[in-house]
Amino acid sequence: MKLQHFIDRSILSIVISVVILVAGLIGLYALSVEQYPDIAPPTIRVSTTYSGANAEAVQKSVIVPLEEAINGVENMTYMTSTASNTGSAEITVYFKQGSDPDMAAVNVQNKVSTATSLLPAEVTKVGVTTTKRQSSTLMIFGLYSPNGTYDETFLTNYLTINVKPQIQRFAGVGEVNVMGGDYAMRIWLKPDVMAQYELEPSDVEAALSSQNIEASTGSIGEDSKNVYQYTLKYRGRLETEEEFEEIVIKSFDDGRVLRLKDIATIELGAQSYSYTGTVNGAPGTTCMINQIAGTNANEIITDINAYLDELRQNLPEDMELVELMSTKNFLDASIDEVIKTLIEAIILVVLVVYVFLQNPRSTLIPTISIFVSLIGTFAALYLAGFSINLLTLFALVLAIGTIVDDAIIVVEAVQTRFDEGYRSPYKASMDAMSGITSAIVTSTLVFMAVFVPVSFMGGTSGVFYTQFGITMAVAVGISAINALTLSSALCALILRPNEILVEGRKPEFSTRFRMAFDSAFKRLISKYKSGVKIFIKHKWLAWASLALAVFLLCYLMSTTKTSLVPSEDTGSIFVSLDAPAGSTLAETAEIMGKVEKELQEIPQIESFNKVAGFGMGSGSGASHGMFIIKLKHWDERPGKENSVDAISEEIYQRTAHIKNASIFVFSPPMISGYGTGNSFELYLQNRSGKGIDELSKVTNDFIAVLNQRPEIQMAFTSFSAKFPQYRVDVDEAQCQRAGTTTEEVLNVLAGYFGSIYASNFNRFTKLYRVIIQAPSDERKNMQSLDNIYIKTNGGMTPVSQFVKLTKTYGAESLTRFNVFTSINVQGMPAEGYSSGDVIQAVKEVAQQTLPTGYGYEFSGMTREEEQMANSHDTVIIYGVCILFIYLIICALYESLFVQMAVILSVPFGLMGSFFFARLWGIENNIYLQTGLIMLIGLLSKTAILLTEYATERRKLGLSLSQAAMSAASVRLRPILMTALTMIFGLLPLMFASGVGANGNRSLGVSAVGGMLIGTIALLFVTPALFIVFQYIEERVMGKRKEDRK
Repeated sequence: MKLQHFIDRSILSIVISVVILVAGLIGLYALSVEQYPDIAPPTIRVSTTYSGANAEAVQKSVIVPLEEAINGVENMTYMTSTASNTGSAEITVYFKQGSDPDMAAVNVQNKVSTATSLLPAEVTKVGVTTTKRQSSTLMIFGLYSPNGTYDETFLTNYLTINVKPQIQRFAGVGEVNVMGGDYAMRIWLKPDVMAQYELEPSDVEAALSSQNIEASTGSIGEDSKNVYQYTLKYRGRLETEEEFEEIVIKSFDDGRVLRLKDIATIELGAQSYSYTGTVNGAPGTTCMINQIAGTNANEIITDINAYLDELRQNLPEDMELVELMSTKNFLDASIDEVIKTLIEAIILVVLVVYVFLQNPRSTLIPTISIFVSLIGTFAALYLAGFSINLLTLFALVLAIGTIVDDAIIVVEAVQTRFDEGYRSPYKASMDAMSGITSAIVTSTLVFMAVFVPVSFMGGTSGVFYTQFGITMAVAVGISAINALTLSSALCALILRPNEILVEGRKPEFSTRFRMAFDSAFKRLISKYKSGVKIFIKHKWLAWASLALAVFLLCYLMSTTKTSLVPSEDTGSIFVSLDAPAGSTLAETAEIMGKVEKELQEIPQIESFNKVAGFGMGSGSGASHGMFIIKLKHWDERPGKENSVDAISEEIYQRTAHIKNASIFVFSPPMISGYGTGNSFELYLQNRSGKGIDELSKVTNDFIAVLNQRPEIQMAFTSFSAKFPQYRVDVDEAQCQRAGTTTEEVLNVLAGYFGSIYASNFNRFTKLYRVIIQAPSDERKNMQSLDNIYIKTNGGMTPVSQFVKLTKTYGAESLTRFNVFTSINVQGMPAEGYSSGDVIQAVKEVAQQTLPTGYGYEFSGMTREEEQMANSHDTVIIYGVCILFIYLIICALYESLFVQMAVILSVPFGLMGSFFFARLWGIENNIYLQTGLIMLIGLLSKTAILLTEYATERRKLGLSLSQAAMSAASVRLRPILMTALTMIFGLLPLMFASGVGANGNRSLGVSAVGGMLIGTIALLFVTPALFIVFQYIEERVMGKRKEDRK
């Protein structure tokens, strides 16, 4: 079908565009919304508990066998593990980006099952849990009692029983973690009474095992001729405290019965007393929700919010739910900001088009093209499996300036025919389309070609580039189809020839505007031509400019600060607190109370929680704590003085007087799935086997040197090897003389001082644990050992007779990274320094300070960024993009040399991008890089306008200089229109403020700078370079072309 058919059949052209619009609207309705595409690697968490064991015991007996089994599982990249003094063991396995999380979970579970037989019986009884999850928190909310009607244990279990099961059923939820202990039947043993009756904790455990059971007792009358059949029903597991009190421990010959209530206090308590917390200063509990890799955060939070809103209506009196953090808040606010930017960009582009075309009818056609192309792109996004996210929306903002180009070329070509005297819009459109179709197709193919190599990139940056690039390429492709169909048909339908000027009659406004613009533009062209002549006459100026641009580009690329994505004000702050080593939970909570008072004084804070016993970066432990702070909405705190950075600094200042704790303030990570916060993170590894004390010393030396670097605001580790401990030594000889064993002594210790998970019971529709332990008063100091007894040949003997305690120091938790003992180090870059600077500083400090046998590895977002920096993918991609453009132009124009004039215009634009980034203090991040790829295509497309016209003039017999000058003067207008529509379309991004401003500015500044400097250089340098390369072309290829005539 020839293109003139679309002009003849205008209804067909309109229908094509309407179909594109309808398909786009359907796609828009069906697309999911998220902050970033799914770029985080799948992570699998393996966890269990070894009650009463210290960190070292947990590591040796639980972590090591599990890690040995898991290590090397298919597609694994690295793994970390933590063992703590609370008995918890946790291993997190990270997989390659793009791995199937379900398959990863199955593979890890299979590996774990091979190690189960090597684990202690206590751990096997509890079970080893394998879960799919991401390491970033999706949402955090708190349940609290403002007037203190309910205590923390009740609130924790209200959440666990009534709320947690429902949330777990939502698609995409990976883990729901309630910060507190489930109910448990606590049997607090009385050691003195137990000794009187010659009992040990194992006797109580045996009584529970034999009496608190479910049994199948069969039936009476089954398979007989009786009238009725009766099922025999045993009472089953006990449920209430009163029932447990009646358990028989001993029955004497004289008829006396010793029951559990005689030797212990029984209460419905908590499974764990390792956490304590408040919400907004009142008793409360916190719920943290993680998502599964590959799921949509926005949809999950929407479902959870709808459920929580419904739940709020049915909460008991004096119980309130409050949101503490949600990634959706930042997502909604930033997407609203981008949509506002999109509308501003459309208005600015339409105004620029009107100034150049001077006619409302002419302006309407490119405006329609904007909407058809933008909306139509959503259909392609849906088919490609993409989502509406910040990247695809930014691509559409950038595309606005480009998608009007093709429609402008059509309208301007028709307008030129009117200027030449055509009176029929139909004939003017027909004639115009025959001359510009190849130019539209060529320039569109060149622009789209830039994004082809980008789509084949792997890893995190590959997902960024692919989503951005394909969105942009599709939008430009649709704009070309629209230009060749609807725009040409509309030109024939609605454009009118130029008004004929009649003496004495005032011309229309549009005519007067056009005449004034044309006269001003002619003056501009004459000045421009004189500038071009200088470059054509002194070609060394062009080469010198090019050399300077390349030198500046290399210099700026190597010195511009780097990061993966810019940090933003997400509306949340995390505060991690470490009390002195060995602090009790009560002491940590008291210190946190001082911080809490200070937080209540900060007006920008909307709500916050406090959890003692758990740190966001440090994990479980009595000396750790954290606050999760939700700030007021961005509209309520405008200006830099109310930003996250300013509030974080205020928290540091207000808590500076609290000397007996170290405090670290950070924000949630910008990309979910890369760690717990936006801090840098690395692990120092002990590969020499010299022990944890030596590693701790090396780490402290490393941090001391790192903190002296100007790039580092603060580097710290929550690890300490100074936690006070007692080493237990059992005298085996003494044990044998007394008729007992080391194992029995340790079992008695574990029963009183540790805890024994002895049995289960059912209540509130759930299964809970029965736990045996001595009350806290009976195990508060060393003398308590004299009060617990063990059976011996001579009766009951104090355990202290067989046990020697030696004071020592150790770690509260032990970490391993890729099976090597390691210590986690976190920190924040200093103001004015990027994460790239921090990575370089860490490498330099490591080289100076780490002795042989010690190494380090980055993790989380820092690891991803370091791998990107080392791979040099970006430079390779730029090179491949330029090569693709060169090859396409070679194929289209059957030429090898002239297109070098096009390619050599690109370095000017790239240099301009980095130059503006330096002026604005912007880092070389993923936004800036995606803008650069778009620039390569756009500048090449613009330069082709010059070289193509100049080549045609040359074929008509003009000299090289005349052909270059002619192309320069004729193509100045469309080139300026292309550049100015792009620049004005990006001004709202360049001067963005509010939510997501850093990302907006990164993209806007680099693209505007590159387009501005690139276009100015292209207008003067390309004509001179064309002469050089056309001359080479004619000398080298001329004979071949003459032979073919």
